[in-house]
Amino acid sequence: MKTLKKQWLEVLSIYQYVLCFIFLGPVFSLLGVFLLFTSLWCFSLLYLVWLFLDWDTPQQGGRHSQWMRNWIVWKHLRDYFPTKLVKTAELPPDRNYVLGSHPHGIIAIGSFCNFATEGTGSSQQFPGIRFSLAVLNGLLYMPGHREYFLSCGVCSVNRQSLDFVLSEPQLGRAVVIVVGGANEVLYAVPGEHCLTLRNRKGFIRLALRHG
Repeated sequence: MKTLKKQWLEVLSIYQYVLCFIFLGPVFSLLGVFLLFTSLWCFSLLYLVWLFLDWDTPQQGGRHSQWMRNWIVWKHLRDYFPTKLVKTAELPPDRNYVLGSHPHGIIAIGSFCNFATEGTGSSQQFPGIRFSLAVLNGLLYMPGHREYFLSCGVCSVNRQSLDFVLSEPQLGRAVVIVVGGANEVLYAVPGEHCLTLRNRKGFIRLALRHG
């Protein structure tokens, strides 16, 4: 049985993720504009410079912050549902992988918890494999929002980004694509598997291009 403290920590963890997903970008954008008209305008200017210099990062595999991926909050997020990562095959680290994830759900919490964090211990289950969860390009250009998700190793789902990741000299890369995309958002029904796949073959061409 979970203690009351544990239950509250799990609830706070899910609120943290959902609120950051929805509000972090707009809040940071408005804050940046507001600061431009105060004595703290230099902070907004510095961030704009950083944004300019870091603009291509989503197209280059994102950035992994192992510290952020290991936050204890992800363990509580995992336990809230609970989310599990069940290993049924080895993934040798001497090659690269294209993995399909299903279902998308409202904000892809299952895929995020398993492959963008260490909530379910993905790096321990698959040693030598570096996972990159691929998401919509537009999600990675909003101030604040982009730093949050890029630090978890998320990258853009477009062709340029995925080709970049899978063409790196270091092997053991695995891009995770939620193949159904936004069309699958409302089809997360308990006991049913509604797969959006027929006209989505780009991930197969990606896998063939990179062996």
